[in-house]
Amino acid sequence: MNKFDRLYDLHGFLAGRRTPVTTHELIQKLECSEPTVRRLIAKLRDELGAPVRFDRARGGWVYEQNEETTYELPGLWFSASELHALLAAHQWLSEVEPGLLGEEIAPLVKRLEALLEQRQPGGGQLRQRVKLIALAARKVDDSVFRAVAGALADGQQLAFTYRGRIRNDHARRTVSPLRLAWYKSNWYLDAWCHLRNGLRSFSLDRIEAPERRPEAAIAVDEATQNAHYASAYGIFSGSARHTAVLRFSANAARWVADERWHREQSGHFLIDGSYELAVPYGNPTELVMDILKYGPEVEVVAPADLREWVKRRLSESLARYN
Repeated sequence: MNKFDRLYDLHGFLAGRRTPVTTHELIQKLECSEPTVRRLIAKLRDELGAPVRFDRARGGWVYEQNEETTYELPGLWFSASELHALLAAHQWLSEVEPGLLGEEIAPLVKRLEALLEQRQPGGGQLRQRVKLIALAARKVDDSVFRAVAGALADGQQLAFTYRGRIRNDHARRTVSPLRLAWYKSNWYLDAWCHLRNGLRSFSLDRIEAPERRPEAAIAVDEATQNAHYASAYGIFSGSARHTAVLRFSANAARWVADERWHREQSGHFLIDGSYELAVPYGNPTELVMDILKYGPEVEVVAPADLREWVKRRLSESLARYN
């Protein structure tokens, strides 16, 4: 543990205690010698202005503060692991969505890199040591993201033209934004659609000409959102009306058994080494696409209509090669 992390932890021990902390306790908690503890206390008191003093009557170190005056370390004070996490978040933004909010984040990142380098030499190189690969990511216009995020943050309605993929049509929508979702390398907006009078998801790369409206967004409680967006499989949300039973070959079972397709899935190995997975779903569109990725390594056991859908898609694929 270096000096900066010890100062951070020392502040935490003193601020979080209602009773004095003995020197012996600090030696153990900070994993250092008594002279080091005293130097840290002096730095905390003399250079950082902390209200720390030794209470001789009770035999320990305390902060002289009350509920009205609470001391906090000046500036950005994070542990080294917290700084690493924040820089990793920046890496995600810069790699997955290049330029997204870059101007706003740049000053903060420079400050974080300086702090990390100060505490842990070489730590500022974390961004070069983290690799994130966004497969099949679709480009989102920065102005679209800003408009959506701004309306979401300010609780305003949002109007935009939406280019639907299935029918390839253009429709003007007015929505009440609820939350942004990052799903399979792409951004989606969960919202209450005033045209359809219901909850919908919109892919940000299909949104055009967004306009923030002055009207307040309609509030939808968290339980209702979760019931709609999380009960069934994938981004094509809705209530889970069916359960798909999928049987994977012994070869594919080694991977599928460790995968999470849905938070309420269940699975078990069969005697021959194959793996049977049960997944709740509503709209089967995305589920079918994921099933098809496994080709001959998977069989849809139930329900019958899902089995027929997959069978039809496989036949259509084969027909292209015939």
